[in-house]
Amino acid sequence: MDEQIYQRQSVLADPGRARTQFWEGFAKGLPIMIASAPFGLLFGALAVDNGFTVFQAVLMSAAIFGGASQMVGIELFGHNVPAWLIVFSIFAVNFRHVLYSAAVGRRICHFKPLQSALSYFLLTDPQYAETEKRAESGKPVTFIWYLGVATPIYVMWVTEAWIGGLFGNLISDPHALGIDMLLPIYFLGLVMGFRKRDNWAAIVTASAVVSIIAYKTIGSPWHVSIGALAGILMAVIVAKPEKAKERS
Repeated sequence: MDEQIYQRQSVLADPGRARTQFWEGFAKGLPIMIASAPFGLLFGALAVDNGFTVFQAVLMSAAIFGGASQMVGIELFGHNVPAWLIVFSIFAVNFRHVLYSAAVGRRICHFKPLQSALSYFLLTDPQYAETEKRAESGKPVTFIWYLGVATPIYVMWVTEAWIGGLFGNLISDPHALGIDMLLPIYFLGLVMGFRKRDNWAAIVTASAVVSIIAYKTIGSPWHVSIGALAGILMAVIVAKPEKAKERS
C-alpha cells in the first residue's frame, strides 16, 4: 500500500511522467475502441428504431456506458416489458461487473474516493483485463493510466451512438458483413492473455461449456452470469490453499 501511494505521489509531482502514463493507457484503449465501434453504431441504430431520439440514444450511452445491457434494455423497451423485468435482465447481463469491481478494487485502493467512483463507472470487460495485466506485470496502476485506457473507449462509444442513430439504417444487416464478430474475437484474445494462470484451462472450459448449455436451454442474457458462476465454482474447487502453495 505504501508503495502504491508513493507511486501515485511521484506521478502527480512529475507532469511529464503523468502524460507518459496517460498515453500508455490510451494506446491500450485504441484497439478496444476499434473493436467496439460496430456495436456502438448498432446500438444507436437500434435505439432510434425502437422510438428513441438521437439525443436520447446518446444520453443513454453517456450515462450508462454498458454496451450489452444497453442492447438488452433497448430490445425490452420495444416489447413493452415491465420495468422490473428490464432491470432484472440488465442485472443478469452485468452481474460479472460485481466480480470485476471486487478484483479491480484491490488494484485501485490507493485512488481518491472520486477517482475510485469514476473508475468503477468506466469499468468494462477490457478495462478490467488491461488493469489486471498491468498490475501483474509489476507496473503501477495509476489513475492517470486508468483514465488513459478508458478515454478513447468512452468518447468513441458515445460518438458511435450518435453516428449510429443518424446513419445506422444504412447498415441493414451487420451479420452479413461479419462486423458482429469483432468484439467476440477481441474478448477471446483477452481470455487467452490469461492462459498462463494456474488452472486456466479448467476454469475457462467449465465456464464455456455451462454458458453454451445455458444459452441453448435458458437463453440470453442469463447464460452470461450462469457461465461466470460456473467458472467461479470451478476456480474454488481446483484452487490450492495458500499454505499448500507455499509447501509446493
